[in-house]
Parts: sequence; C-alpha cells; structure tokens
Amino acid sequence: MSCCAPAIDMVLDMERAKNAGPSDDEILLARRALGNGVSQIDLAVPSVHCGACIQAIETGLSGLPGVERARVNLSTKRVSVSWRGGDVPGVVAALARLGYPAHLADDPVLEKDGTLSELITAVAIAGFATGNIMLLSVSVWAGADGATRDLFHWLSALIAAPVMAFSGRIYFRSAWNALRHGRMNMDVPISLGVSLAYSMSLYETITHGDHAYFDASVSLLFFLLIGRTLDHLMRDRARAAVSGLIRLSPRGAVVIDADGRRKYLPLVDIEPGMRLFVAAGERIPVNAIVLEGRSDIDCALVTGESGSQGVEPGETLLAGVQNLTGPLTIEATAAAKDSFLAEMVRLMEAAEQGKGGYRSIADRVSALYSPVVHLTALASFLGWMVVTGDWHTSITIAIAVLIITCPCALGLAVPIVQVVAARRLFENGIMVKDGSAMERLAEIDTVIFDKTGTLTMGKPGLRDVTFVNEDDVAMAASLASASRHPVSVAIEAAFSGRARRTVAYKNVVEYPGLGVEATLDGRRCRLGRMSWALEGQGRQVSSAGTAFTVDGVLRASFDFTDRLRDDARIAVRELTGTGLSLEIVSGDKAPAVAEVADALSISIYRAAVLPSGKVDRLAQLREEGKKALMVGDGLNDAPALSFAHVSMAPATGADIGRNAADFIFLRDSLMAVPLSLEIARNADRLIRQNFGLAVAYNLIAVPIAICGFVTPLIAAIAMSGSSLLVIANALRLRSRRDRFRFSWLALGRRSSAAREVVG
Repeated sequence: MSCCAPAIDMVLDMERAKNAGPSDDEILLARRALGNGVSQIDLAVPSVHCGACIQAIETGLSGLPGVERARVNLSTKRVSVSWRGGDVPGVVAALARLGYPAHLADDPVLEKDGTLSELITAVAIAGFATGNIMLLSVSVWAGADGATRDLFHWLSALIAAPVMAFSGRIYFRSAWNALRHGRMNMDVPISLGVSLAYSMSLYETITHGDHAYFDASVSLLFFLLIGRTLDHLMRDRARAAVSGLIRLSPRGAVVIDADGRRKYLPLVDIEPGMRLFVAAGERIPVNAIVLEGRSDIDCALVTGESGSQGVEPGETLLAGVQNLTGPLTIEATAAAKDSFLAEMVRLMEAAEQGKGGYRSIADRVSALYSPVVHLTALASFLGWMVVTGDWHTSITIAIAVLIITCPCALGLAVPIVQVVAARRLFENGIMVKDGSAMERLAEIDTVIFDKTGTLTMGKPGLRDVTFVNEDDVAMAASLASASRHPVSVAIEAAFSGRARRTVAYKNVVEYPGLGVEATLDGRRCRLGRMSWALEGQGRQVSSAGTAFTVDGVLRASFDFTDRLRDDARIAVRELTGTGLSLEIVSGDKAPAVAEVADALSISIYRAAVLPSGKVDRLAQLREEGKKALMVGDGLNDAPALSFAHVSMAPATGADIGRNAADFIFLRDSLMAVPLSLEIARNADRLIRQNFGLAVAYNLIAVPIAICGFVTPLIAAIAMSGSSLLVIANALRLRSRRDRFRFSWLALGRRSSAAREVVG
C-alpha cells in the first residue's frame, strides 16, 4: 500500500462530503429564527435553470413533514425553506433525490462559476457551425448531386458532430439528470429533437440520400444557447447586486471587554450587548446604540441623502452606515444576521424571487417546438406510409415538415428586436441590462421616483446666505476650506470664484457632528450647526441651519438646497402626457420632498421612507394590479430597484443601485426615462408583430408541407425567408424618429454651454 493512500482517502472523503451538501448540524447553526417556532434556511442550488425545476423543487420540499414554505429564486439560484420545529426536515437529502445538489448560500464553492464561460464557448461553436453548414446546404439545394452532394453532407456531419458533443451536452446533461431522477424538464424535449434531427440526417448521409438537415439541428442549438446565455447573464447581474451589498458589511469589529481590553472578532461572533469600537472611516458592523463619542455619519445607505448626520451618545445606528469624522464606542443591539444590512440583502433576494417566473423566449419556444413539431413530422410520415406505402416519399415529406417549421423565425422574433432597441438606447446614452426589461418597461402604468440624486443633483448647494458684511462671508469661506464636510465644501465652492482675502486662522479644530472652530486675533470663530455656533448666548436656538459666529455672535447664516436636474420638469411633463401615474418616495424630510413635488407638479409623495418602506409601497401597488417603474440612485434604493416591475438608475448613482437596476442612463438627464419608455413600447409592438408573422407563416406553411406540396429545398428557402421577414420588420425600429431627440440635443447644448460658462 502506498504511503500516500491515507491522504488520498482523506481527499476523496472531503470531496464526497462537499457533494453531499451541508449536514443537519450545519443547517441548524446557519438557520434564522422567524419566531413562533418557525426557522428558515437559504440554500444555493446551482443546477436550477427553468420553470420545471422550480415546480419540481417547490412541490418536492413542500411535501416534507414540518415544512411550511419552499420558494425557489431562479435569478440567484437559491431555495428558501421555512419549517416548524427544532429538527431539520431532511431538506438537503430531498433535494439530492430530486437531482439538485445543495450548499449553504454563502458556501465559497459557489463563487467559482464556470457556467458562463461554458455557455459562451458553446454559442461560439454552434454559431460557427451553423454558418458553415448553411453555406454547404445552399450548394446542395442549388443542385449538387452524386459524390459532391455526399461530400457536402459528410462535411456537414463532421462540422455538426462537435456541436452535438460540446454545445449539445448542456441540454443532454440536464435532460439525463432529469430522466435519471424520474422527472421531466424543458431540456428533455429539446434533447430529443436535436438528437432526432442529427440522427436522421446522418442516416440520409450514410445511405446517399438526397437531403440532410444538419443545419436544422445546429441552428436550433445555436438560438437556444443564445437565450440560455442571456438568462445566465441576467442572473449573474442579480447576484452581483446582492453580493455588492453584502460587501458593505465589515468582516469583523473591535470588541471592548469588561476590563477595557480590545480584541478583533469576526462579524458572526458579534452578539447583542457587546461594546464595540468603530474608528473614523469604518462602517457600523451591526445595529447599535452610541455609548461614547460624537461623529458625523453617512446615512446614504438608509435615507439615500448625500448629506451627513451628526450623532452623539444615546442615538441609534444601523448596520452599514459609515462613520465619517470621529471614533465611537457603541453597544450592539442585534446580531449581524438580524441587522439592517442583512435585512436589505433579504429584501433584494425576496425581490428576485418575485421575478423567479422569468423564462427566456427561446426556452418557451423550444418547449413547444420539440414535441409538437416532431409529433407532426411523425404523424406526417405515418400518414403517408398508410396512404402510399412508399417510405422514401413519406420520410421526405416528414423531413420537409421538420425543416419548414424550424424555429428560426420564432427564435429571432424577440432577440433581433431587443438588439436593435438596445442599440437605439445605447446611442442615446442608455444601457439595458437584459432584453426582458424592455418588455416589462412597455407594460408600466406607474413611475416611482426617488428624490435625491434622481430628481435632484444629489449635492447640497447654497440657496441663500444672510450676512453682516462681505468680510464675514470671506472669513466663513476661508474657515470652510479647513473641512471636507459636504456643507463646508458647498460653502467653499459657492464663494471660490470671488476674490477674498486670506484669513490666517490658528488652532483650527473640527468637532465631529458639530462644525469647525478656530481662533483669529484672540477671537473664537465657529462654522457649523446653528445651536453649537451660538452656544453660550443664554437663549434657546433652533438647531436648523448653518451659522458662522465670532465670539458667539452671529455674523452669517447659510441655507442649502438640492437643485433639480435641468430637465426634470420636461421629463415629468412627458411622462404625465403618456397617462402614467407619478409618485415621489424619498428618505428625505417632508419639507424638502414637498418642495420638489410642488416644483414638478407631482401630487403624490411620501417622505422619511426607509428602504423597506419603499419596497412596501411597490408591493402595495403590485397588489392593486399596477406595474411600477422605480427610478432611483442610492444605496437605500437597491431593494426597491430590484423589487419593482422594472427599474432605472443614473450612472452617477451608487454601485449597488446600478447593479440592481435594469436600465442605466449615462448622461445627466432624466429624459432617459420617457425616451426609454417610447423605445420599449415601439419594440413591444414589433415583437408582437414578429410573433404574428412567425405564427402565420407556420400556420400556412406546415399544412402545405404535410400535404406533400413542399420539397426540402423549398422548405429551406421558406424557412430562411420567414427569418429574413422577421429581421426586416425588426429593423424598422431603427428608422423611427425619436420624439424626444430635439429635447435631448437641446439639453446637451445647454449642458455644454453651462460647462463653458463654468470654465
């Protein structure tokens, strides 16, 4: 026996354990208590890819004792299972019996996903083979016979073989897995159809037949793989949004024990009641209460507002917000899995479950194509055998039926329009994440806007200043240059173009959450919160506003606002003109939201709304049967962007918001919203027309082929003609003139002129 045998056995045991999935003990540790004796676990199931998979898993798990709910998320390939009782109801074993190996949702083995590269390679091979076999088929249909015809057939067979072996294995593997576990999925009829087409063609080639249709088998695979690849890309985008949000959470925190000693613990070990130290620049790891220290907190994750908020002892902090200016000692009030950031992740995943019924058009077409067309071809063969008794004539007619009903036209009906529409959108500075988003955008009847960074520029700008004299303003601007607080930056920027004298401040100190203090010729100068700057005056002062004081005497006050985007009014007017209902849902304070709503003539608005509140509003609209477009930019908008029927975000927004959105507009203009809507509605009309053309073609062509009036050559020409007709109809979208192009270009000219003035 080799001395390496124990190590080999250990490696094999580890591999078997990995494939077996998590144990019951691991599931118990990872579960989340929902209350009333109900627990929930999220499992990653990489092999889920279609509606049949969803039905098989949800039906199989719902039948387990104690399981109250099982829901599959197709986009993120996760299964959420809720059960009552302390024991694990054999979820992993049940999934294994169904043919779906499962892992814990955060299992690192899932990070290395080679599916996309496999799909892209398969599409490339199938596309290359399709083009070459089509060229060889043209020569055969044009009259090549004898040895030349046989040569072209054998070349086609050789070219198609690697397509069947490599590109086809994606479907063959899935179909075999389903059949092996006693169930069906959409890949079973696809595999049967492709195999039958290739086998019959190979038989014709061996027996020196006149016709073969390798082109039908490889082109079917090619179009199906395109749909599968686009579907996988969409799911990758959904997972990227969730993982990006998870990365906002720190890996651990500094814990202060009872003796005052500090030690670093992983995030999962943080428990309620622990005292934590958070330095300036770090994110709050869990929900907590401030015990010691003052600081400014970036609350963009919660409210979506770019401005910071001062905190002091006794105030509550939510996980994920960033500590900006000073160290804090905090007390944890919740574990990481129960904190605000974890709730946002769950909201996004729940939103993706809401879109779990998504199925690509190519898969839907193929699910109907394989059984119906092959049964029709078989029925044609049997019918002609009964009538004529001539197997050659019968098989030729069956081949003609098979070729003439090639799903190229149906397969192109959606993708070609989406490609043209995406090109039109890109030319206007709008990126679309996936083709189905355009279909959903064409269905909307409601638009929900975030305020800050969406309808407005998202940066505080000086609206008004009250001062005693110009020297006081110059002194305030000079003191503001000592701080990087957004308000200080805005004051400095507002007066940067003015000639002002240099003020030589001494002892400059920034007090986190309050403002900046310095001395000048023995006098104390402060720029910051009104109440702090006027401290010591012996009277009650409102904390609202920013003040500059000298020895406690008010010398200047500043009022800030968030400026509307240049074309917000035009965009809102265009959307209202299409009959859509418009709302503003913002995390900002009521007066600021009301001001923007009044300026844009939007009658429905909600203020001080948390991320969960935005999702709740979208859920309410969904229950009312409405389909909403969410337009937002902030970190706090990510769950709502993911939950909405369709969503848009500006390129200047947060990374998480951009990842969650279906559309990204690159230019600083809200005209992207009505323009995208117009293109989406035009594309929707063309898609419906293409489906109508493809269906009408098949309704006319198939009966003619069944009656024996179509040869394989004519069938191939008709099939190609139907595809060309669909493509020509889709290209009409390029010739449509944008109603909003003038406004868009005019805005571009105004923006250019503004840049020249600033320059």
